[in-house]
Amino acid sequence: MKDTPIDYVTVKKKIQEYVVTSVGKSSIREIVRLVNYVEKATGEKFIRMEMGVPGLPPSKVGIEAEIEALKKGVASKYAMIEGVPELKREITRFVKLFLDIDVNPAGCIPTVGSMQGGMATFMVANRNDKNREGTLFIDPGFPVQKQQVIVLGHTYRSFDIYNYRGNKLKDKIESYLVTGKVSSILYSSPNNPSWICFSEKELKIIGELANKYDVIVVEDLAYICMDFRKDYSIPGEPPFQPTVAKYTDNYLLLISSSKVFSYAGQRIGMMVISDKLFIRKYPDLKRYYASDQFGHSMIYGALYALSAGVCHSSQWGLATILKEANDGNYHFIEEVKEYGEKARIMKEMFLKNGFNIVYDKDEGEPIADGFYFTFAYPGFSGSELLEELLYYGISAITLDITGSNRHEGLRACVSYVGWDQMASLEYRLKIFHEHHS
Repeated sequence: MKDTPIDYVTVKKKIQEYVVTSVGKSSIREIVRLVNYVEKATGEKFIRMEMGVPGLPPSKVGIEAEIEALKKGVASKYAMIEGVPELKREITRFVKLFLDIDVNPAGCIPTVGSMQGGMATFMVANRNDKNREGTLFIDPGFPVQKQQVIVLGHTYRSFDIYNYRGNKLKDKIESYLVTGKVSSILYSSPNNPSWICFSEKELKIIGELANKYDVIVVEDLAYICMDFRKDYSIPGEPPFQPTVAKYTDNYLLLISSSKVFSYAGQRIGMMVISDKLFIRKYPDLKRYYASDQFGHSMIYGALYALSAGVCHSSQWGLATILKEANDGNYHFIEEVKEYGEKARIMKEMFLKNGFNIVYDKDEGEPIADGFYFTFAYPGFSGSELLEELLYYGISAITLDITGSNRHEGLRACVSYVGWDQMASLEYRLKIFHEHHS
């Protein structure tokens, strides 16, 4: 029973009371609950790194637009499932100006966050061919997406990209696609949890394999334009956010407003379906939906079944945010660069105190500083390290639950760590290192 910053006995007791199996296998929300109870019992504030919560104020232009929309009475009206026309037009402009891709507004659809967008995507993309089974996840990734697939009764396959960067990626992905059982491929870039970013070479590999095997690529852009090593901030000017859409028409993008616009609480995201995929007909979709057209099945089949449209005022808020960004008046990337600076400082603290960064390179180039980073400590498994750090007032999640093979690692989210907590973090890491070195 070490002299730890947080009372050892209290932490141990709360783990026994609130952890179902083990700390290391707990979901993100279960860790949140556990730490909440420990903080309440001890009166001590934790360094909270377990949940990807925006740490910045929401976009003011969005809030003001929502208030104005509510005053005009939108709260009493259903929004169309496919989205209000003004928002659809601004999504089209946004992907052109920041990704350099052309998409018709019909395929630009608001969703109740990217979570709903993912669920609807699996409901359609994984049902377009009765001879196929489900999704190939390029891991590590967001654990809930696998939970969605499981809930739907679909099969999934996955692999950790750590040892398959660059040219090695082709043979690895193809080994799954050649079975003829994969309906869709899903990954995020920048990646949650590792913050790796796919290169143009890797995106081209994925796109060309999608064409060869007629598989739909689901690109999760929850952290769009947040690779701060390059300046993606000027609308309509290169460099643009890298995307698989440059290399295949078999794509569907999930774009979140939660992190890049700090708009998580309003639960609104964007689904962008390529023009070709939107109108494509899959006869096997008629097993579940009234139409065999992909776009129609998505909107009036899956999304309609999940909710009767996205919150009306949120749509007007997001439409205004996008318009201001598209017009060059709202420099949203500048606002979120704070996350990169936090990550740089925090990683230095971890490294100085005996920790190492798990996912540390993008094809030989040092990984970006951003919303997440991964770390480990010699001699500990990820599960052991997560539990041990709780006694030092530091919370995170294990890489085990993200599909990673790096079982020694944890994921840290920087957003909710206040600047006024940096000294406390440094002190707690120092004490941890003294106790375990």
